[in-house]
Amino acid sequence: MRVHFIAIGGSAMHNLAIALHQKGYQVSGSDDAIFEPSKSRLERYGLLPNELGWFAERITSDLDAIILGMHAKQNNVELLKAQELGVTIYSYPEFLYEQSKNKTRVVIGGSHGKTTITSMILHVLHYHEKDVDYMVGAQLDGFDTMVRLTEENDFMILEGDEYLSSPIDRRPKFHLYQPNIALVSGIAWDHINVFPTYENYVKQFEIFMTSIINGGALVYNEEDNEVKKLAEATENPIRKFAYTIPRYRIENGKTILDTPEGEMPIEVFGAHNLSNLAGAKWICQHMGVDEDDFYEAIASFKGASKRLEKIAESQTTVAYKDFAHSPSKVKATTTAVKEQYSDRNIIACLELHTYSSLNAEFLKEYQGALDAADKAVVFYSPDAVKIKQLDEVSIDQISKAFNREDLLIYTNPKEFQEYLKQENFSNSVLLLMSSGNYGGLNFDEVKSWF
Repeated sequence: MRVHFIAIGGSAMHNLAIALHQKGYQVSGSDDAIFEPSKSRLERYGLLPNELGWFAERITSDLDAIILGMHAKQNNVELLKAQELGVTIYSYPEFLYEQSKNKTRVVIGGSHGKTTITSMILHVLHYHEKDVDYMVGAQLDGFDTMVRLTEENDFMILEGDEYLSSPIDRRPKFHLYQPNIALVSGIAWDHINVFPTYENYVKQFEIFMTSIINGGALVYNEEDNEVKKLAEATENPIRKFAYTIPRYRIENGKTILDTPEGEMPIEVFGAHNLSNLAGAKWICQHMGVDEDDFYEAIASFKGASKRLEKIAESQTTVAYKDFAHSPSKVKATTTAVKEQYSDRNIIACLELHTYSSLNAEFLKEYQGALDAADKAVVFYSPDAVKIKQLDEVSIDQISKAFNREDLLIYTNPKEFQEYLKQENFSNSVLLLMSSGNYGGLNFDEVKSWF
């Protein structure tokens, strides 16, 4: 097959391009900007476009399919040419469904924990040498790409994102997968630019649950009230399996999990990650991995990239970076770090970077999110607010939203970095939470501070 990617440089898109190339497809693509690590990885496989930009002449009638990324606009010249020629156009999730419609599809959904749960499942299966197809949202140790597609594997594991499918398909991605087995980890309002009300956002998860095929299975977090309510209300003929946070304790900065075979130390920590682990265990059991084998494998799981990822450590200090940016994720991550390191000062730095977090109306959702930290710092760029064409957000608005009198707020990247360099990190934990990079913070340089 000949497949062309419009916006090949995206994190998910370039991984799918590589997966199809490895499957034997003829792959081409275009983009107007490609950053690392996508650039180097595409180059390694001979898939990096010779020239950046959009070129209508690259779209020809002999293409079998176009895969359209969210980065492209509706008036993209390549998209318009494909529509004119009648070439089949797929969104990313549509194409993944086509590749997996004859497999058992396992879809992991939820406002938070999707990537971690999917990563846990893949780690366990990899440990036990069980080969499956997959799509996950983070790079994992032992895995070359974030997407794998084969003809022979029976299972396809998909991270079920609720964000939009493509510029011309406004359905949430996870509505398109039609899972045989599904998991919902939690519901906390996000993507305010797409789902303007909480009720509208919750509705998407209701639709997802009803999309599970008859006779399928729903694994759900019954400690999330909204998830529990939806799961119990859904009437399609499926089996339901609830999970809760397992028993654990913390000793000398190490989390000890209570298992049927006795206590077991694990690498990950925090109540939210223990909840993720419980959900992953149910899914693995549905895929033929018994409980003992799950625990044996999960003991060595160190986490997904940018999910409480340890980036530096000394005898008295440790630093983590985390993708947390929505209020629920920020609160869960900060609380987890404080619980794990109760005898240390927690210095929590949050970058307000996404459309939702920079929305003046949405800011109030952050009240209490940083309360577990001993020192709380917020960074945001007024330029980012302008780029997203949002109403101006003031320092005073942010201060009131978090409702914390000692909150430090920075809008200048250099001033923020100077603050970090001058901070005394003795007997402390530095927690850097962002889906961006604080206006250019070099995380490798952070390592040299300890």
